[in-house]
Amino acid sequence: MTPDEYCQQKAAASGSSFYYSFLFLEPQQRQAITALYAFCREVDDVVDECTDPQVAQHKLAWWRAEVAAMYQGKASHPVTIALASALTRHNLPQEQFLEIIDGMEMDLQQNRYLDFKALHLYCYRVASVVGLLAAEIFGYQERQTLKYAHDLGIAFQLTNIIRDVGEDARRGRIYLPLDELKRYQVSTRDVLEGRYSDAFRALMEFQIERAEGYYEQALAKLPRGDRRAQRPGLVMAGIYRATLKEIRRDGCRVLDRRIALTPLRKLWIAWRTWSRG
Repeated sequence: MTPDEYCQQKAAASGSSFYYSFLFLEPQQRQAITALYAFCREVDDVVDECTDPQVAQHKLAWWRAEVAAMYQGKASHPVTIALASALTRHNLPQEQFLEIIDGMEMDLQQNRYLDFKALHLYCYRVASVVGLLAAEIFGYQERQTLKYAHDLGIAFQLTNIIRDVGEDARRGRIYLPLDELKRYQVSTRDVLEGRYSDAFRALMEFQIERAEGYYEQALAKLPRGDRRAQRPGLVMAGIYRATLKEIRRDGCRVLDRRIALTPLRKLWIAWRTWSRG
């Protein structure tokens, strides 16, 4: 299996909306963004699959060293080998890959966030930085597009958090800011034990409104001249916003289920968004 085939398999196996967003890219861009996504999956899996935090720390340290090796032309992992070829075509700063790892490491250090300011840093590291790297791969003419990519990344991560409240709770993690739980009179025990209430639904409606605000903010910042190049992000936005609508339609029942669109619906949204240009 070649490094590119490894990355492709990693992306396809996840079933992520990312996969649908770059189906229509030209081959070199698709190779680069697939390798970037595979990198994110690899470091995320370290945290999700290692039961011993110390082992996970060592593995993340290995990935930091591997990123450094990649920039020295000495990559050894299939993902970094695939990424190395993308480095010759795109401006992908080393510090941004390290910042993604820093974000993943936050999951080893804490499983609660006191307020949205603290959560925002996490969202920036694990999602906005990915968005900034993706924007470089897709191409842009105006620096304003990077502000769009930043805000879109926050919106994506907030959507992930909303969708995965129950799944995260079963791992002992709560990403909903604690001060907001208190404001809506929802206890951490309510979340961890999967108890629904009108207060919980009101809390989730607030979370959805904030995510939607970031989508609107991001799209307003995207220059018209860069819209065509940045279509993969717009595909993702279409799929993720449709997911939010489904969560809302289902009464925000995210504690005992994980709401997701069917592959066919994702493909339809991807094709429709791409066709609009």
